[in-house]
Amino acid sequence: MSFLTIMLFFVYTFGLGFAVTSFVKNSDNFLERNLMRMGFGLALLPFLGLILNLLRIPIDWKVMLVLSLICPLYYLIKNKSQIKPRFAITKTDLSILAMLVIFLINLYIYGSGAFSYPYLEDDDPWSHAMGVKYVSIEKTVFQKTSVGFHYMDPYPPTYELLMGLLHQTNDSVHWTLKFFNALLVSLSIIFFYFFVKEFTQNKNKALLASFALASIPAFMSHFIWSISLTVPLYFVAFYALERIKYDKKWWIVAGLAMVTALTSSPTHSTYFGLFFVFYLLAKMIMERSIMVYHVLAGIAGVFLSFIFWWLPMVLKHGFYGVLTTLGIIAPGRESALGVGGTGDRLYTLSDFLCQPGTNCYNGINAINNPVGIGIVLSALTIIALIFLFLRYKDLLNKENNWLIVAFVWLVFTFYAVNAAKMPIKISPFRAWMLLAIPVCILSAEGAFNLMNVSKKSIGNIGKYAVLVILIIGIYFTSMQPKIAVNTAQWPPGAFWTFNERGQSEELVGYLWLKDNLPKGAKIFTFANNAPIIGFDKFTCHWCEDVNSFQKNGFNKSIDDTYNWLKGKDYGYIVIDGQTARKFGVNETNKKLQDITAFNKFKPVFQNNGMLLFQII
Repeated sequence: MSFLTIMLFFVYTFGLGFAVTSFVKNSDNFLERNLMRMGFGLALLPFLGLILNLLRIPIDWKVMLVLSLICPLYYLIKNKSQIKPRFAITKTDLSILAMLVIFLINLYIYGSGAFSYPYLEDDDPWSHAMGVKYVSIEKTVFQKTSVGFHYMDPYPPTYELLMGLLHQTNDSVHWTLKFFNALLVSLSIIFFYFFVKEFTQNKNKALLASFALASIPAFMSHFIWSISLTVPLYFVAFYALERIKYDKKWWIVAGLAMVTALTSSPTHSTYFGLFFVFYLLAKMIMERSIMVYHVLAGIAGVFLSFIFWWLPMVLKHGFYGVLTTLGIIAPGRESALGVGGTGDRLYTLSDFLCQPGTNCYNGINAINNPVGIGIVLSALTIIALIFLFLRYKDLLNKENNWLIVAFVWLVFTFYAVNAAKMPIKISPFRAWMLLAIPVCILSAEGAFNLMNVSKKSIGNIGKYAVLVILIIGIYFTSMQPKIAVNTAQWPPGAFWTFNERGQSEELVGYLWLKDNLPKGAKIFTFANNAPIIGFDKFTCHWCEDVNSFQKNGFNKSIDDTYNWLKGKDYGYIVIDGQTARKFGVNETNKKLQDITAFNKFKPVFQNNGMLLFQII
């Protein structure tokens, strides 16, 4: 663990958040004001990286540190005589502290799950590892060579940018991805709490909704992908939009917060735009107002993301090339309205209720986006809808407009989840985490409706008895399944070679390599660079000469192979199952015989899945 990198993360985010909110009316609450500054800094940091990138200024941690400290230091020097510590604790502070406990519990669940196995899970994180290593070394998100990355250029790069910047101050891309991905997902709790507090104007509903979000299986996992950055920023941006009612200048902050949300993930950047459109339309209809400043915020976010990323990508790759690379259109499917996902399927009631005995409950749920709401949270959402329709006249009151927005979001996300067979869809299985947002907001409303009815019938004892029963019910029907899936042993990816018993000796070999060779050891492979980089060793995946030799050097003489490797300063070469799959078993055995017979290659490790040689 790198405490320096963790400290710098909070310095970057707080400093930049302080700067971007320095000209608006912030919350009077000390904790809210400063915790949300981290959220705005998290949104601004990748956007600032895009600006540096376009100006050809290196995305370097020292540059980012200086930029993040300018405004706070200036303010401190200018106002040092006026800064007085405050020690009074209010009821709002107690609510926020309770929310922070929920955040820490969530971070522990995600973090312990991420580090419960010694590899990166599935396939996506290994690709992210290569992009992160590239950004950390080359300090740009533009590809300098013809050797591409799956998740960069023209793929929206801000996740790679953030992780690459953080990796510059530690020696482990493996730890950087696992820890900070878990932290990003957990920060959703903080940002969601303050958004819901502003949205509903009720800190207690915000606290209960945050507990629901931390408990619900469908909202995020510790899976390493760019959506881990996108979705937390939903709440940051909508919090800023809600603050416009106090100070019109918040539209600027909201617009800036939207840029990273629109340049981090194709699917969920699109979903963010749809969330914003439905939010805006519902508010405009209910308030009978054009809501100029909210519109300006949306225009600013789209314009800035277009100028600093999407326009350069269209100029470089062409409009069709960008859409094709992002998977939005494909041969035989020339429409951007029917984008499917790898985990799409039709869902049943048991998927939503997450009952014991189902995949949702037993820890064998989907790892990238688990499914499931839970019986209690599902019931509370239905109760909220019943009260909403029974008291529909109350919805005409401006202070209840949030219920209409939450209802519209619920209808939209419920359709999105169940759109697998529909012509209009955007990766339905990834919409579960978005369905969780209105469900948690409305379930808090449903809980308060029940508590109010109990209070009228029995008094405060009944009210708090209902609250305790609901919390226990949510824990057993939602949180336990969530803990199960997030602390389970996730698979290492489909690209590894496995024997007939389903075991990967190749992976065993790479785990030995991870634990027994120094970090940064330069290792060459003819097959897949991702495991080398993902296990904190090094090969220049993006170098033209390395890529060329991987393709054309396998059949060269052993002398030529040795001289090339030595000339590029490689210390090791690995021949593994993926090499045999790429070049064939016979050719791979011939290569191994040549290497073994050559006295400049020293065997270091061998099993049935991998052979590692030191280059002398």
